[in-house]
Amino acid sequence: MPKHVALLALATAALAACEQTRSATAPATAPAAAIASALDAQRAADAAGRRAVYTLTNQVAGNAVAVFNRAADGTLTAAGTVPTGGTGTGAGLGSQGAVALSDDGQLLFAVNAGSNDVSVFTVGSAGLSLASVTPSGGTLPISLSVHGNVLYVLNAGGNGNISGFSVGSGGTLAPIAGSTQALSGTNVGPAEVAFSPDGGRLVVSEKNTNLLDVYAVDANGAAGGRISVASAGGTPFGFSFGLRNELFVSEATGSASSYVLGAGPLSLVSGAVSNHQGAPCWAVVTNDGRFGFTGNGAGSVSAFTIAPDGSISLVDASGASAVISGGVNDIALSGNSGYLYVLQTGGVQAIHAFRIQSDGHLVPLGPITGLPAGTRGLAAR
Repeated sequence: MPKHVALLALATAALAACEQTRSATAPATAPAAAIASALDAQRAADAAGRRAVYTLTNQVAGNAVAVFNRAADGTLTAAGTVPTGGTGTGAGLGSQGAVALSDDGQLLFAVNAGSNDVSVFTVGSAGLSLASVTPSGGTLPISLSVHGNVLYVLNAGGNGNISGFSVGSGGTLAPIAGSTQALSGTNVGPAEVAFSPDGGRLVVSEKNTNLLDVYAVDANGAAGGRISVASAGGTPFGFSFGLRNELFVSEATGSASSYVLGAGPLSLVSGAVSNHQGAPCWAVVTNDGRFGFTGNGAGSVSAFTIAPDGSISLVDASGASAVISGGVNDIALSGNSGYLYVLQTGGVQAIHAFRIQSDGHLVPLGPITGLPAGTRGLAAR
């Protein structure tokens, strides 16, 4: 078989495991103050007892946020659902970041991929309250990221774009002039948008083109021109920034890579490190920047150590730090990075909880079930 045909077949199989987006029917260091502020906000939210895990039911008849209270030991208890005021697709979004929390945990943002809008909730002691529903600036919103009072949405429909909004104190959204920017082309298969730690840049992963796009963000919150960098591994999907400007990227063809986002474009540190597991598609990094985890579509989690220079290596030689019966679809860390949560969508729809040990190993705490088919996205605090 010709090499290019074999690579195409591998990428296609990887995307099938991760799911495609479907329509409705010495590194540079971020400013210490910015890092400290985000970490302090996370610690304060956890200390105040505002602990929960959120996912989206993503139903065509009406989307909702499913809420699970998180106990101090990391275990979850179902706490009901809250309608978003929009609709879902009932199927895969092919993304990471469909639901996200503000740094202080006081606002929750959710995509409505079926109705092309974004819902914002205030988070209080009594739970979630819907604050606003706003058009996403495109079609098929699948991922979002917030930094301070700026929110960006990744729209996968049509030609695809990113679009920015200013966030009001009560959870209202207002479009930022000049913020909507194109992706590298059409049918690029975008997966995630996320801010750099200092909020000065945005990164978008493109599955179909094997590109990572970087956009500068100005003082008004408007994204500028795009610089695209070739991914070290095939089919870049979910990613997460570390404590500084290290970027940890999952690659659905079976690997993870790390980069440093310096003054210029992304610089590769560790390229296409195999995790020996099927379809690593979702990625998170602990608050202290020491560990990264990939959620693998085939039904496992891989733990990586992250060195101070951003280089990565497996915690477990097999790459199977946790094995889940059924396909994985997303992962999230608690606000204090003490616990990892994994969304299972193959077979039983469930969220699995794990305690993260000091060496990066995972201790299972058990799953919680009762979610409808089509559930997507995961966020925790």
